[in-house]
Amino acid sequence: MKGLPKTYRYLVAALAFDLIVLAVHPGTGITLFRRTGSIVLEMLGVLPPIFVLLGLLEVWVPRETVIRFLGEKSGFVGISLSFLLGAAAAGPLYAAFPVAATMLRKGARFTNVLILLYAWSTLKLPMFLFETSALGADFSVTRMLINVPGIAALTWLTNLLVGRTEREAIYARYANQSGPAQ
Repeated sequence: MKGLPKTYRYLVAALAFDLIVLAVHPGTGITLFRRTGSIVLEMLGVLPPIFVLLGLLEVWVPRETVIRFLGEKSGFVGISLSFLLGAAAAGPLYAAFPVAATMLRKGARFTNVLILLYAWSTLKLPMFLFETSALGADFSVTRMLINVPGIAALTWLTNLLVGRTEREAIYARYANQSGPAQ
């Protein structure tokens, strides 16, 4: 696996694991291969549109705009916008990470990127609408009201645990890239 590009190592490891399970328990191995294939197909359906949108973001949204609305001095506006962008996002959580990398590269504040990721995972508006119709407005609103301060607390804690040196290394990593993150 040393000569294999880093981006393919997890896929090769998953396939190797599937092959081992197939050899030991054929029935389970076949089920595992089907599920692995289904996940890969889902990702192939989701990631290309995300990368197209990221390309458009790279070209259409100037770095200065991202810095102004999501950068270090964006304050409450940046926090609110991060919550809104995360909640309005569609797609699985793994699609959020290339978006987060692009935001970092464009100069977004680390805490705003964390808020976007946490909001993407828990505050999705389509999920809120489904919950409201299936479980009632009381449940949905209560869950949202609990999640918003929870996201704020997790962001604060994560920012505290990820030291200044690590944050600077993260910024340096994405500042030197062009295009969607590898």
